[in-house]
Amino acid sequence: MTEGTTPAAEGVDTLSRLEQEGEIAADYLEGLLDIADLDGDIDMDVEADRAAVSIISDSTSRDLQKLVGRDGEVLEALQELTRLAVHRETGDRSRLMLDIAGYRARKRAELTELGTKAADEAKGTAQPVKLKAMTPFERKVVHDAVAAAGLRSESEGEEPQRCVVVLPV
Repeated sequence: MTEGTTPAAEGVDTLSRLEQEGEIAADYLEGLLDIADLDGDIDMDVEADRAAVSIISDSTSRDLQKLVGRDGEVLEALQELTRLAVHRETGDRSRLMLDIAGYRARKRAELTELGTKAADEAKGTAQPVKLKAMTPFERKVVHDAVAAAGLRSESEGEEPQRCVVVLPV
């Protein structure tokens, strides 16, 4: 807390900063959609102390899937570019999370289930369970699911082969 501010004022400042990040990201992404001649609506929110921006479409076309790419690779790259655009405007590092066509939401549900099953396996066998290599986003979701199941997990290895190991009790 800085001198002369209250915790409530800092909360408002943080919320305002995250909303500003979302606005900058939305402007950047709208420009990108225009250049690519793709239809999509931008939705902004603040989730878990980070700006969250989603590109959604009413159409059933698979145009936005081009922005997700195979296994979310294009989405990850666009998220980094968007974070850089926010950094350029604000001078602060951004932890902004980008979702396109609900890809991350679906992936989060799959990974939560994977983490829960791995925790059950570790409980049942009393042996560590090593999962395949994952992105930082994927590992975070799995760690959260394992913690919710009452076990510990840790990441091991070096990027891009870093993976989650679920530890038995």
